[in-house]
Amino acid sequence: MKLFAMLGAINMALGVILGAFGAHSLKSILAVEQLTVYHIAVQYQIYHALGLLLVAALQIPFPRSGGLRTGGWLLVAGIILFSGSLYIMALTGWSWLGPVTPVGGACFIIGWLWIFWAMLSER
Repeated sequence: MKLFAMLGAINMALGVILGAFGAHSLKSILAVEQLTVYHIAVQYQIYHALGLLLVAALQIPFPRSGGLRTGGWLLVAGIILFSGSLYIMALTGWSWLGPVTPVGGACFIIGWLWIFWAMLSER
């Protein structure tokens, strides 16, 4: 529980920091398309950081649910792969990272479905 709470909190803080950095420092540097990609990365990082906090909260009533942990780790992987690849592409223009982004998106989807299944399986 504590680990996912910590991961959620640090990702929320990073999302706010990176969002502010993008809004204030990158606005004059990046093209509109790059800035849009950057902001999508921030949004999805924050959404899924909240998801990690939810996983931590759900572990209180369901401490033995391995499915919650698996779903949480999939959300972490999604943040790294989806948001991470978008940040790098927006800042560097490295389009070869494009195929990584949907893998991160798949981690998000599977993670949420895993969490759903974990809750459905609980008694």
